[in-house]
Amino acid sequence: MSVEAAKMLAISLTIGVGAIGPALSIGKIASKAVEALGRNPEAESSIRTAMILGLAFAEAIAIYALVVSLILKFT
Repeated sequence: MSVEAAKMLAISLTIGVGAIGPALSIGKIASKAVEALGRNPEAESSIRTAMILGLAFAEAIAIYALVVSLILKFT
């Protein structure tokens, strides 16, 4: 395997594995928020705020994986 092929494999694994975790966590956050809203509809504003904050943190991890893969690509 050449160095370029190994580099491309590392890049694809970085973004692939780096996107699986946030995708699973975003799905779980959304499902638990809907479940909480079903149980207590009066707490919608606080549930929505916590959900959006959790989604932002989970999405940030995917963006970090993208940045790392771009650094690997262009170095």
